[in-house]
Amino acid sequence: MSGPSREPEPAVEVAEVSKRFRLELNRPTSVKEAVIRFGRRDVRHLWALRDVSLAIEQGSFFGLIGHNGSGKSTLLRLMAGIHRPTSGRIAARGRLSALLELGSGFHPELTGRENVFLNGAMLGLGRRQMAAAMDEIIDFSGVGDQIDAPVKIYSSGMYMRLGFSVAVNVEPEILLVDEVIAVGDEEFQQRCLHHMESLRAGGTTIVLVSHDTALVRRLCDRVGWLDAGRLRSVGDPDEVVDAYLVAVADRDGESGAAGR
Repeated sequence: MSGPSREPEPAVEVAEVSKRFRLELNRPTSVKEAVIRFGRRDVRHLWALRDVSLAIEQGSFFGLIGHNGSGKSTLLRLMAGIHRPTSGRIAARGRLSALLELGSGFHPELTGRENVFLNGAMLGLGRRQMAAAMDEIIDFSGVGDQIDAPVKIYSSGMYMRLGFSVAVNVEPEILLVDEVIAVGDEEFQQRCLHHMESLRAGGTTIVLVSHDTALVRRLCDRVGWLDAGRLRSVGDPDEVVDAYLVAVADRDGESGAAGR
């Protein structure tokens, strides 16, 4: 007789993660100033995240919300392996693709086509795999003949479209997306959203950072709310978003009263 079935492991597991950044204030602007102030640097430490724990199920669509500076993007970068936690651990199980900022992973002197191959290599994909996906990537991005121009001449919209197209067309098992899709026009944003929904239907785990609470309600299965680097709440999208919006309204009301 077989034993009890085990629950599948989370696609992304965050366990008591904290992240501290070292900030050097009033940095010297000349060699002379550096010599005069040698050994007297003003260093501060900023805790971007404190003791954050959460588990993101395989095949789910998870949203991260919170005000600017709450730690959302830092957490996404930790999940992507761009930063390392100061303490705690993060485990991502599956091939991970990320779209975190405009042009991330792009070399400005290389053409769009060359950057597609470069990004594929960074994800562990061979040249043949990326060549097979190239037409779809070009078509989805809409950059057309500019695919063979250096990306340094691209507009921000072209950067974003090509970056998103690469990120979603490399068969990711985990996709991390920051607010960057807001840069595109309405038509492309809708294409991005439809494509993410199709990826989710195919079993891809998606983590989305967004200030658009209506979008989060529509797309996400679960939502985490970060506030000043700490996880305030995680759960049902409507419940978490409602609590967040109440907190925002209370904070705005207190700010308005203090300014009178």
